[in-house]
Amino acid sequence: MSSERTLDQVKTLVNEKDLEFFLCSFVEMSGAPKAKVVPATHLEEMAQEGAGFAGFASGEMGQGPHDPDMISLPDFNSLTILPWRKNIAWVAGDVTVNGAPWPYCPRTILRRQLELARQKGYFLNVGIEAEFMLLKQNEQGDYMPYDTLDNLGKPCYDLRALHRNLDMMTTLIKYMQEMGWSPYANDHEDANCQFEINWLYSDALTSADRHTFFKWMVRTVAEQHGLLATFMPKPFANLTGNGAHFHMSLWDLANKTNYFLDKQDENGLSQTAYWFMGGIQKHARALAAVTAPLVNSYKRLIRGAPRSGATWAPVYVTYGGSNRTQMMRIPGPGRFENRTLDGATNPYLASAVLLAAGLDGIEHKIDPGKRNDDNLYQMPEEELRRRNIDFLPTTLSEAIDCLEQDEVVKGALGQEYANYYIQVKRREWTQYHQSISRWETEHYLGLY
Repeated sequence: MSSERTLDQVKTLVNEKDLEFFLCSFVEMSGAPKAKVVPATHLEEMAQEGAGFAGFASGEMGQGPHDPDMISLPDFNSLTILPWRKNIAWVAGDVTVNGAPWPYCPRTILRRQLELARQKGYFLNVGIEAEFMLLKQNEQGDYMPYDTLDNLGKPCYDLRALHRNLDMMTTLIKYMQEMGWSPYANDHEDANCQFEINWLYSDALTSADRHTFFKWMVRTVAEQHGLLATFMPKPFANLTGNGAHFHMSLWDLANKTNYFLDKQDENGLSQTAYWFMGGIQKHARALAAVTAPLVNSYKRLIRGAPRSGATWAPVYVTYGGSNRTQMMRIPGPGRFENRTLDGATNPYLASAVLLAAGLDGIEHKIDPGKRNDDNLYQMPEEELRRRNIDFLPTTLSEAIDCLEQDEVVKGALGQEYANYYIQVKRREWTQYHQSISRWETEHYLGLY
């Protein structure tokens, strides 16, 4: 665990690194970062008083135009010097209103849940695999994979396509190395012009901060190359979608002992880990409303195969070994991977609700059942039902219904925020449901 970075240490860093500006930032419900530019000459004022924002103009932050300003108080542990503009540092903040923590701040929601875990003696580590696509607009203004040579039916790990993108990928990797993230792998993923860069896990709050910064950094570097980078869950019906798989493990408060590790177990997992997975299975349908938060998310969580041969996204509430048809995969001892999360996930909210569900599993010793080794994409539905394998929601509306009935997941968000989240997402579903799609006009316009 890193010690708190003090204001004096930040002042020293400003002098040593010639920092001139700070991006004082926070995220709203969607996970989109918002920020103000603060000159380093006003560092002390920013540290003590934060940066003020009109909440109603900032996204879904639970405010109207009549409400007092929100204040983002910087957490200097998150301070990140921009590798492409070394005179500027980004810093994540926690939102307050009238001097009190704001219950609509996603980072504050995660902090609260982490504190509840700490009181039970647990420390959460998270690693995130963030997939993205690189796109360009065609003459009609529609977005499409930018590289016309990247056209294989199964392009995953294709060296030729990866080589054509080495300038951008190695730039991102070097930036991540410079920031101390320890990136260890980068590959061309399963869709055309889709990529992933993996970096070392950290405590849940740091990983959420880094995931937020990573998405912004990737988009920024893509724009410098004349491209659009998207983390949208399912941009194209015929291609694999963008996941954000979470690797999770619980440790002691000193972050020295992994409570999920049992070298004697066939999967390398402890009883605590199994109970944690049991909790996530129990609450999986409600969790989906947060881990797959968009209408579009449920076009990724499908059973049918895209052009590359598989969705690589889970549909059923199960766990297995290194089996990518399961909701939870065990890639190695002492951790598991939750594959429901997609590129639209707000990492603060997702970490909070997953932790709450897992702790509920530990508290009630929820058995996740036997490991599943089958290819669930090919298993007949009647056999799935015979085995009592539960299904994830098929729409955002269904997921919100599940969330509304789940007190544990709502409790992790806070009742006030949970009600607000449900309201916002129901409005999103209604707007989508009342829109007229191209598919509808193509199928119905000339027929009726």
